[in-house]
Amino acid sequence: MAGTKAGGQKAAATNKARHGKDFYAKIGQKGGQNGRTGGFAANPELARIAGAKGGRISRRRKASEAVKGE
Repeated sequence: MAGTKAGGQKAAATNKARHGKDFYAKIGQKGGQNGRTGGFAANPELARIAGAKGGRISRRRKASEAVKGE
């Protein structure tokens, strides 16, 4: 593992020499292929529901204020 910028560049050059010029592209490709979360981009309706919940929660009074106010 590199401790300096020069060391990192040397390690990158070594990795590319050993494993091919597309060494880092292959690593990145595997990460993209393994992604299974989907997230809100895959389901806009879920994003809308979650946003509405967050809006409701953020507009509540503090628990201590609610007890004192009654």
